Amino acid sequence: MGKKIVVVNAGPRKGWNTDTMVSEAAKGAEEAGAEIIRFDLFRLEKYTGCISCFGCKKEKNKGHCVCRDGLTPVLDAIREADGLIIGSPNYLGDVTASFRALYERLIFQSLTYNLEEPCCRVKEVPALLIMTSNAPDTAYLRLLSNYQQTMNRFVGPTEVLVSGDTLQLKDYGKTDWKWSMFDPEAKQRRHETVFPEECRKAYEKGAALAR
Repeated sequence: MGKKIVVVNAGPRKGWNTDTMVSEAAKGAEEAGAEIIRFDLFRLEKYTGCISCFGCKKEKNKGHCVCRDGLTPVLDAIREADGLIIGSPNYLGDVTASFRALYERLIFQSLTYNLEEPCCRVKEVPALLIMTSNAPDTAYLRLLSNYQQTMNRFVGPTEVLVSGDTLQLKDYGKTDWKWSMFDPEAKQRRHETVFPEECRKAYEKGAALAR
Protein backbone atom coordinates (compact mmCIF):
# COMPACT_ATOMS: atom_id res chain seq x y z
CA MET A 1 0.00 0.00 0.00
CA GLY A 2 1.30 3.47 -0.94
CA LYS A 3 1.89 6.32 1.45
CA LYS A 4 -0.78 8.84 2.35
CA ILE A 5 0.26 12.34 1.36
CA VAL A 6 -1.77 15.36 2.49
CA VAL A 7 -1.68 18.22 0.00
CA VAL A 8 -2.63 21.73 1.16
CA ASN A 9 -3.05 24.75 -1.09
CA ALA A 10 -3.02 27.92 1.01
CA GLY A 11 -3.49 30.22 -1.97
CA PRO A 12 -6.81 31.53 -3.34
CA ARG A 13 -6.15 31.64 -7.09
CA LYS A 14 -7.10 28.47 -8.92
CA GLY A 15 -4.83 27.59 -11.82
CA TRP A 16 -2.14 30.09 -10.90
CA ASN A 17 1.36 29.79 -9.46
CA THR A 18 0.84 28.24 -6.02
CA ASP A 19 -1.99 26.00 -7.18
CA THR A 20 0.13 24.82 -10.12
CA MET A 21 3.23 24.12 -8.03
CA VAL A 22 1.26 22.27 -5.36
CA SER A 23 -0.60 20.28 -8.01
CA GLU A 24 2.65 19.26 -9.70
CA ALA A 25 4.11 18.09 -6.39
CA ALA A 26 0.90 16.15 -5.73
CA LYS A 27 1.08 14.62 -9.21
CA GLY A 28 4.64 13.49 -8.57
CA ALA A 29 3.63 11.87 -5.29
CA GLU A 30 0.57 10.21 -6.81
CA GLU A 31 2.48 8.81 -9.79
CA ALA A 32 5.05 7.45 -7.34
CA GLY A 33 2.27 5.42 -5.73
CA ALA A 34 0.95 7.69 -2.96
CA GLU A 35 -2.66 8.26 -2.01
CA ILE A 36 -3.39 11.99 -2.18
CA ILE A 37 -5.70 13.81 0.24
CA ARG A 38 -6.05 17.42 -0.88
CA PHE A 39 -7.38 20.52 0.86
CA ASP A 40 -7.77 24.02 -0.58
CA LEU A 41 -7.87 26.29 2.45
CA PHE A 42 -9.79 29.09 0.75
CA ARG A 43 -12.62 26.64 -0.04
CA LEU A 44 -13.11 25.14 3.42
CA GLU A 45 -15.82 25.87 5.94
CA LYS A 46 -15.09 28.82 8.25
CA TYR A 47 -12.06 28.47 10.51
CA THR A 48 -9.66 30.53 12.62
CA GLY A 49 -6.09 30.43 13.78
CA CYS A 50 -5.21 29.28 17.28
CA ILE A 51 -7.59 30.72 19.89
CA SER A 52 -5.22 30.00 22.79
CA CYS A 53 -7.75 27.86 24.68
CA PHE A 54 -4.97 25.47 25.85
CA GLY A 55 -7.29 22.50 25.36
CA CYS A 56 -4.49 20.67 23.55
CA LYS A 57 -2.37 20.93 26.69
CA LYS A 58 -4.66 18.64 28.69
CA GLU A 59 -3.40 15.07 28.91
CA LYS A 60 -6.58 13.61 27.39
CA ASN A 61 -6.23 15.86 24.31
CA LYS A 62 -2.47 15.54 23.94
CA GLY A 63 -1.40 16.40 20.41
CA HIS A 64 -4.93 17.25 19.28
CA CYS A 65 -6.41 20.70 18.65
CA VAL A 66 -9.84 20.71 20.31
CA CYS A 67 -11.23 23.62 18.29
CA ARG A 68 -13.75 22.15 15.83
CA ASP A 69 -14.12 24.00 12.54
CA GLY A 70 -13.08 23.84 8.88
CA LEU A 71 -9.46 23.04 9.75
CA THR A 72 -10.29 20.01 11.89
CA PRO A 73 -10.29 17.49 9.00
CA VAL A 74 -7.02 18.98 7.71
CA LEU A 75 -5.31 18.60 11.09
CA ASP A 76 -6.69 15.08 11.51
CA ALA A 77 -5.45 14.08 8.04
CA ILE A 78 -1.95 15.50 8.60
CA ARG A 79 -1.66 13.73 11.94
CA GLU A 80 -2.22 10.37 10.21
CA ALA A 81 -0.29 11.15 7.02
CA ASP A 82 3.04 9.87 5.77
CA GLY A 83 3.90 13.18 4.13
CA LEU A 84 2.72 16.76 3.72
CA ILE A 85 2.87 19.08 0.72
CA ILE A 86 1.85 22.64 1.56
CA GLY A 87 2.13 25.78 -0.53
CA SER A 88 1.39 29.48 -0.09
CA PRO A 89 1.89 32.63 -2.10
CA ASN A 90 3.75 35.45 -0.41
CA TYR A 91 1.42 38.14 0.94
CA LEU A 92 3.09 41.34 2.16
CA GLY A 93 6.31 39.59 3.07
CA ASP A 94 4.77 36.50 4.68
CA VAL A 95 2.51 33.52 4.01
CA THR A 96 -1.26 33.92 3.60
CA ALA A 97 -3.47 34.26 6.67
CA SER A 98 -4.97 30.88 5.72
CA PHE A 99 -1.56 29.21 5.84
CA ARG A 100 -0.80 30.92 9.12
CA ALA A 101 -4.06 29.76 10.69
CA LEU A 102 -3.26 26.14 9.86
CA TYR A 103 0.37 26.54 10.89
CA GLU A 104 -0.55 27.94 14.32
CA ARG A 105 -2.93 25.08 15.06
CA LEU A 106 -0.67 22.42 13.59
CA ILE A 107 2.35 23.47 15.63
CA PHE A 108 0.70 24.49 18.89
CA GLN A 109 -1.15 21.17 19.36
CA SER A 110 2.24 19.40 19.59
CA LEU A 111 3.98 21.99 21.77
CA THR A 112 3.94 20.82 25.40
CA TYR A 113 5.85 23.56 27.29
CA ASN A 114 7.59 20.59 28.92
CA LEU A 115 11.40 20.63 28.87
CA GLU A 116 11.58 16.83 29.10
CA GLU A 117 9.21 16.33 26.15
CA PRO A 118 8.81 19.61 24.22
CA CYS A 119 6.98 17.94 21.33
CA CYS A 120 4.22 15.34 21.68
CA ARG A 121 3.55 14.51 18.02
CA VAL A 122 2.82 10.83 17.46
CA LYS A 123 5.08 10.48 14.40
CA GLU A 124 7.20 12.52 12.03
CA VAL A 125 5.47 13.70 8.87
CA PRO A 126 8.06 14.73 6.26
CA ALA A 127 7.00 17.91 4.49
CA LEU A 128 7.54 19.96 1.37
CA LEU A 129 6.95 23.70 1.88
CA ILE A 130 6.38 25.69 -1.33
CA MET A 131 6.25 29.47 -1.59
CA THR A 132 5.53 31.55 -4.69
CA SER A 133 6.24 35.26 -4.87
CA ASN A 134 6.60 38.12 -7.35
CA ALA A 135 9.85 39.03 -5.54
CA PRO A 136 13.22 37.38 -6.35
CA ASP A 137 13.76 33.78 -5.22
CA THR A 138 16.13 34.86 -2.46
CA ALA A 139 13.95 37.62 -0.97
CA TYR A 140 12.32 35.58 1.81
CA LEU A 141 14.83 32.86 2.62
CA ARG A 142 15.13 33.94 6.26
CA LEU A 143 11.34 33.86 6.65
CA LEU A 144 11.15 30.40 5.11
CA SER A 145 14.05 29.19 7.22
CA ASN A 146 12.09 30.10 10.35
CA TYR A 147 9.05 28.15 9.18
CA GLN A 148 11.26 25.27 8.12
CA GLN A 149 13.02 25.03 11.48
CA THR A 150 9.75 25.01 13.40
CA MET A 151 8.21 22.42 11.08
CA ASN A 152 11.35 20.29 11.35
CA ARG A 153 10.81 20.19 15.09
CA PHE A 154 7.04 19.85 15.37
CA VAL A 155 5.91 18.24 12.09
CA GLY A 156 8.81 16.42 10.44
CA PRO A 157 11.86 16.99 8.22
CA THR A 158 10.88 19.81 5.88
CA GLU A 159 12.21 20.82 2.47
CA VAL A 160 11.62 24.27 0.99
CA LEU A 161 10.97 25.13 -2.66
CA VAL A 162 10.66 28.74 -3.82
CA SER A 163 9.30 30.13 -7.06
CA GLY A 164 10.04 33.84 -7.30
CA ASP A 165 9.44 36.62 -9.81
CA THR A 166 6.18 34.97 -10.80
CA LEU A 167 3.66 36.06 -13.40
CA GLN A 168 0.57 37.55 -11.72
CA LEU A 169 -1.62 38.43 -14.70
CA LYS A 170 -2.11 37.06 -18.20
CA ASP A 171 -1.93 40.56 -19.67
CA TYR A 172 -0.48 43.38 -17.59
CA GLY A 173 -1.47 45.88 -20.28
CA LYS A 174 -5.22 45.27 -19.89
CA THR A 175 -5.36 46.14 -16.22
CA ASP A 176 -6.74 49.47 -15.03
CA TRP A 177 -3.86 49.73 -12.58
CA LYS A 178 -0.51 51.22 -13.56
CA TRP A 179 1.88 48.53 -12.36
CA SER A 180 5.01 50.31 -13.53
CA MET A 181 7.39 48.41 -11.23
CA PHE A 182 7.07 45.24 -13.34
CA ASP A 183 8.44 44.36 -16.76
CA PRO A 184 5.57 42.35 -18.34
CA GLU A 185 7.75 40.90 -21.10
CA ALA A 186 10.39 39.72 -18.63
CA LYS A 187 7.68 38.24 -16.40
CA GLN A 188 6.17 36.34 -19.33
CA ARG A 189 9.56 35.15 -20.52
CA ARG A 190 10.42 33.81 -17.07
CA HIS A 191 7.02 32.16 -16.79
CA GLU A 192 7.64 30.32 -20.06
CA THR A 193 11.23 29.28 -19.36
CA VAL A 194 11.96 29.13 -15.61
CA PHE A 195 8.57 28.35 -14.09
CA PRO A 196 8.22 24.99 -15.93
CA GLU A 197 11.57 23.97 -14.46
CA GLU A 198 10.35 24.90 -10.98
CA CYS A 199 7.22 22.83 -11.59
CA ARG A 200 9.45 19.91 -12.59
CA LYS A 201 11.33 20.30 -9.30
CA ALA A 202 8.03 20.31 -7.42
CA TYR A 203 7.01 17.11 -9.22
CA GLU A 204 10.31 15.42 -8.35
CA LYS A 205 10.16 16.48 -4.70
CA GLY A 206 6.58 15.24 -4.47
CA ALA A 207 7.64 11.91 -5.91
CA ALA A 208 10.55 11.67 -3.46
CA LEU A 209 8.17 12.32 -0.59
CA ALA A 210 6.09 9.33 -1.68
CA ARG A 211 8.98 6.89 -1.88
